[in-house]
Parts: sequence; structure tokens; C-alpha cells
Amino acid sequence: MPSRKIRSMSSKHAEAGLPASSKESPTNLTATQDAPTAPPIPADEGGFKGWLTVFGVWLVQFSTFGYTNAYGVYNDFYVRDFMVEYSSAQLSWVGSIQLMLVMTVGLVSGRLYDAGYFYHLMIGGGSLFIFSLFMLSLAQPGQYYQILLAQGFGAGLGIGIVYVPSIAVISHHFKQSRALAMGIATSGSGFGGMVQPILLNRLFHSGVGFHTGVCASAALNLGVLLLAIACMRAKPVAPRRLHHEDKENTFGRSLVFLLEPLYAVSVLGSFFAMAGLYFPIFFVQLKAVETGIEPTLAFYVLTVLNGSTILGRICGTAFVRKLGVFNVVLICVLGCTILIFSALAIFGAAATFTFAVLYGLFGGAFMGIFAPMIGSLARTDAEIGARLGIGFAVTGLGGLIGTPIAGGLLTDSYIWWRPTVFAGSSMVAAGILFLAARLVRSRQKESPWV
Repeated sequence: MPSRKIRSMSSKHAEAGLPASSKESPTNLTATQDAPTAPPIPADEGGFKGWLTVFGVWLVQFSTFGYTNAYGVYNDFYVRDFMVEYSSAQLSWVGSIQLMLVMTVGLVSGRLYDAGYFYHLMIGGGSLFIFSLFMLSLAQPGQYYQILLAQGFGAGLGIGIVYVPSIAVISHHFKQSRALAMGIATSGSGFGGMVQPILLNRLFHSGVGFHTGVCASAALNLGVLLLAIACMRAKPVAPRRLHHEDKENTFGRSLVFLLEPLYAVSVLGSFFAMAGLYFPIFFVQLKAVETGIEPTLAFYVLTVLNGSTILGRICGTAFVRKLGVFNVVLICVLGCTILIFSALAIFGAAATFTFAVLYGLFGGAFMGIFAPMIGSLARTDAEIGARLGIGFAVTGLGGLIGTPIAGGLLTDSYIWWRPTVFAGSSMVAAGILFLAARLVRSRQKESPWV
């Protein structure tokens, strides 16, 4: 009997292509039992092409979303100089429509990215963005429709086409460190939001003027986007067979994700967060000037705020692996809520710049981990583009209504407490929804670190 067992075991090992002695050794058995269960990081995790892609995405964020973050410069210039016939609420629609399109167009571009049209989207969207900036340079004072079409719809649509694909392409190169890589890449919007306001303020309020200044910024961003496209590397998408209903109703099948309670609550929380988050970003420079800060100094408030988002984005994503993405989101929303309400008591240069630094840290961290939060809910990598697209689309609607409502509550008399309460209340609602999502995710994972 013992000899039969030994021969049986040997034959099994021989079939597996392994020597019998290697499996029968107690030492090898112990080594197998003690082996770590965590999967090793793939050999191609990141690599040269991966980090080159991160740099390319960083440049895209610098040029596109960084320009959106610089809208506070335009808003201040329009209200006080270029479009004095229009109210703050009316002018806020330009920035809010741009922000909405940046987010919502991802619903389409995300699906096209999943289908393998990455470079088509980057070249087409980038071209539309630059073309719209050159058209904006031709806008005349008091001609609201020209600014709305060029800056609101044109630039917003162009940025929206490239935004989701440029973030999602990082998933081609990173798995274990995806959140960190996305955080580093999206910090480019912070650098763009720091550099572009300085550039625009200097150009607008000097002998260069509005028209030539916008042309100069368009030329700068054209060069940045050309370099970015040359750096980014998308892996070829394997051909996949689509069912007939997939081809006819891609949009409808994407919306199926909203039937998942955890995903729906997370996206709804992001909607309320975006409704309140951009009020300080769009209005901080205007408030600084209106509350008596020297204009030449107030011009740097938005630069400081956007600059601090760089550290916020990187630090926020770094904490995700230790604390969990939903825990970090809750911390960020709580910090932004407290700061928005505290803005009612902020006057003077020192307090304003301190507020800008702190709000940039918490707001930047939230914006940096939004994509990893939505991406973490995907069952497979093939869903990431579509889920990001839907998430950004719903979130963009919050950005669409948030700043115009805030501008309407502000009125021409600059009653600051009204929009502050609105923005703070929106962040409170977002915090409640994210807390509910965190509790559901914690039960699913059976861990508090989610």
C-alpha cells in the first residue's frame, strides 16, 4: 500500500511537470504554506512608458483643467471691466457651462476611449480647445454671446473630450499604484491653475490687453498639448465582440451602473460636492478685491489656492492606500465645509491667503481622489472609462448649477453670506452621502479602511 501511494503521488507530480521529490519535501510544503498571499506587483508596473504617460497626462491637466481653474481671473475681469453690463450671476454661466461640459462630455468620450479611440479623442479635443481660445481672443466688450460660445461651450467641449481619456489611460500602465499615479498626473491642473492666472492677470492688466493676451495663452497651451500627445502611450485595445444591443444603446447600458446603490450614492455625493466646491475658486479673487485688498496683491490669491491643490492632490492619493479612498474623501469634504463657512469671518490679506492655502489642500485632495474613488467601484478595467464618464457627467451638472446660483445669491451688492451658506450646505449634503457610501463599502469589504 505505501508503495502504491508513493507511485500515485509521483505520477501526479510528473503530470504537472514537477519532480516528485520537490513536492514531498516537508521544507517545500512549509515554504508553500508560508508564502505571502498578496499578489506581487507586475514587472511592467509603471515602467518608462508608464511614467512618460503620467507626464503627458500632467501636461494635459496643466493646459486644460488648469485653464478651467483660472476662470476666476476671467470672472473678475468680466465683472469689473469687460462685461460691466451683465450681472455676476449671468457671467458665472460662462464658467459653469465650461465646467459642466468638462465633466459631462466624459459620458461619451469615456465609452469611445474604451473602444480604442484614445488618440482620436486627444487630437480632436485638443484642437477644439485651442481653436476656441483663438476665437475668444476676437470677442468684443459687452458681447456676451461671443464669450459664452467660445469660452463656455467651445473650450468646455474641447476640454471635456480629452479629460476622461487622459486620466483613464493611466490604468493601462498602473494597477497597484494607480491612485498615486493619477494623483501625480492630476496635480498638473494645480500647476496650470497657478501659472495661468499669473500669466492672464499680467497680460490683461498691462499694455498687452485682453485680445493679444488670450492669443498668447492659446499659443502656450498649443505647444503644451502637442508635447503631451507625443508623451502619452495607450496600449492597443484587444478586439472584442459587441452584442447587437451594445451597438444600439451604448448610452443606456452605461447608465445601468447607476442602478448599483453604492455607485449611485457616490456619484450623487459628488454632484452636491461640485455644486459647492467651486464657489471659492471662481469668486476668491473678486472677493479679495471687493473687500479692500490691493488688486496687485489680490491677483495672486487664486494662484496660491491653485498652487496648494498640487500638494493636496498628491498627499490625498498617498493616504488612500493606508486609510482607504472613502475615508480620505470624508476628511476632504469635512475640511472644505468648515473652510467655506469660516470664509464669512475672513477679511484682510493674511487671512485670505491662509484660507486659499488650506482650501487648496482639502479641495485639491478631493479632486485628486475623485477618479480613483469612482474607478475603485469598477468590476473590471474595461468599465473604468464608462464609470468615470457617468460619474463626471452627473458631477458636472452640480458644477453647472452651483456657481450661477452662488452668483445670483451674491447680487450686485456683494452679499457674501448668501452664496457662502449655499455652498457650505451643498458640501454638508455631500458629506452625508459619502458617509452612507463609506458604510456600505465597509460592510462589503468587511474592513473600516475603505
